[in-house]
Amino acid sequence: MRIVVHGQQAFGKAVLEALIKRGENVVAVYVAPEKEGARADPLKEAALAAKLPIYQPASYRKPEVWEEFKALKPDLQVMAFVTLFVPEEFLNIPTHGSIQYHPSLLPAYRGPSAINWPIIKGETETGLSIFWPDNGLDTGDVLLQKKTPISGTDTLGTVYFDRLFPMGVDAMLESVDLVKAGKAPRIKQDESKATYEGRCGPDNAKIDWGKPWEQIDRLIRGCNPAPGAWSNLDGKPLRIFDAKPLPAKDPKGIAGKMGEVVAVEADGFTVVCADGRFKVTRVQPDGGKKVEAAEWLKSAGLATGTRLT
Repeated sequence: MRIVVHGQQAFGKAVLEALIKRGENVVAVYVAPEKEGARADPLKEAALAAKLPIYQPASYRKPEVWEEFKALKPDLQVMAFVTLFVPEEFLNIPTHGSIQYHPSLLPAYRGPSAINWPIIKGETETGLSIFWPDNGLDTGDVLLQKKTPISGTDTLGTVYFDRLFPMGVDAMLESVDLVKAGKAPRIKQDESKATYEGRCGPDNAKIDWGKPWEQIDRLIRGCNPAPGAWSNLDGKPLRIFDAKPLPAKDPKGIAGKMGEVVAVEADGFTVVCADGRFKVTRVQPDGGKKVEAAEWLKSAGLATGTRLT
């Protein structure tokens, strides 16, 4: 079966390398075009190493791009982390169509930040879907799904890199096997259960210290490592990546105002929220790098009584 891999970044590279390692007939790679001055995408580097033809169209809406794809005589397009819109005219060219990875249990959490939001919203389970894409946003029929729990300490990073990434590579290989065997299902998504969340960006990641500790904790974990939950310190954003919640037994007895720094210690600093406090241990100052709070505190001049807003 003639397979074309389409994607980008580390996940696209991992899928390509896994297919090649087990002897699949990968005939070409489509990868997102780099921005001017940017280094080559990891998937492109892997394709170059494998001496595969590489295509980087800026748009998939053009008939000449479709004809170029047809000339490859593809049997299956394997889509691993694709962000550009790909219309059905392109998707349906391979003999067996196209399959795509999405890091949520569709139809839940359609959209570009499908790992952030389940953590932020307090879900206890998430997963991945391999589906047959169409012209909608993550609306195509589902081929297979895999589930994974979300613990009270999981971050975006642990859920993705520790589980959804490796599980996704394996699921892609399993899906290719099902297609080759003629046993790949097409399960309609239940639109009554569909949810969509927009991109989780800086506007969504601002910490409101007047919220309950559980909401703040989920926000910090769901935005770690990106986009990074943040709060204002002296008019500049301070991103917070690691913070241990310290719930109060009696919220009425909490001393300090919302967002007030009530303790500065060698290994971090403590901030007041609505029903408890947070011990902050890893931060990123405006214009700086991510560092342990202990290192940042040596030069930050943070004092008790300072408020994060």
